[in-house]
Amino acid sequence: MKKRFLFILIISIFLTGSAAWNDAHAQAYPKKPIHLVIPYPPGGGTDTIMRPFAQLLSQRLGQPIVIENRGGSGGSLGMDSVARSAPDGYTIVAALTAQLAVNPFLYKNLPYDPVKDFAPITLFAEGPYILVVHPSMPVKTVQEFIEYVRNHPKDVTYASAGNGSGAHLAGELLNTMAGIKMMHVPYKGGGPGLIGLISGEVKASFQTWASSQGHVKAGRIRVLGSTILKRPNAISHIPTISESGVPGYDSGVWYTLLAPAGTPRPIIDRLNSETIAVQKNPEFGKLLEGQSIIAIGSTPEECTQFIKRELAKYEKVVKEAGVRIE
Repeated sequence: MKKRFLFILIISIFLTGSAAWNDAHAQAYPKKPIHLVIPYPPGGGTDTIMRPFAQLLSQRLGQPIVIENRGGSGGSLGMDSVARSAPDGYTIVAALTAQLAVNPFLYKNLPYDPVKDFAPITLFAEGPYILVVHPSMPVKTVQEFIEYVRNHPKDVTYASAGNGSGAHLAGELLNTMAGIKMMHVPYKGGGPGLIGLISGEVKASFQTWASSQGHVKAGRIRVLGSTILKRPNAISHIPTISESGVPGYDSGVWYTLLAPAGTPRPIIDRLNSETIAVQKNPEFGKLLEGQSIIAIGSTPEECTQFIKRELAKYEKVVKEAGVRIE
């Protein structure tokens, strides 16, 4: 009986000490710059959101937030680098739909597990892709675009941020639901893909409104529709693909913030609360709204459950499209 009591006492002391250490560690955090990995090259839609966010988060934490763009393999290179980083709160990643819900079904040897290798901080935000075309395309609506592709099989190319990216799957879903066949051209990021569209290398692309709106207004590209079921306030003038002849079409982009698995919970909670505080900043809120992005700011647990649901959803999309990357 005495041995059992002594064992329980030792465990209690250990747990209490461990909790106290974690609390003290979190209170002292951060003591040095934090690296925020963006798993895409510079210039894409993720940059236009995360760079202003990083500046505001830096002010709240009192330490610089260093942006590291690590593109390649649909974002897998950047994700792997974070998964292998020390779980101390000094390396985090802005992961999108592709990295967490699509890549697991595309890559035979994915170097990371989207659930086991990361500690979710928050489901940051979500928004639509925008179907845009080169001005040389003789179409002005989604319906006209679908008819053109149908009458010119395999002649219409569309750019994405890479094999398995959210924009890639948006195109494959449209192919499946509309019964057409656009030819996919992967680029190393949304920025390079947009340049390819503007230059006429490809005829269409699925882009974020943040990265494409300036080019739309300048007439360098033409917008046809958005990829989610409802029209965001900032782009209420743009019809959805669902209401333009493809009922039920829904393929948006969502953003999360993650840390390596094993990061102490007090640090996760600190990053979560400070992220939500930044999202409540009026100027940052206007920035998101202007880019048709909806701030969410979930708990870590809600983020985990959301990722699991999206994994189930995109497993079906990937299999039906027959997309595979060795």
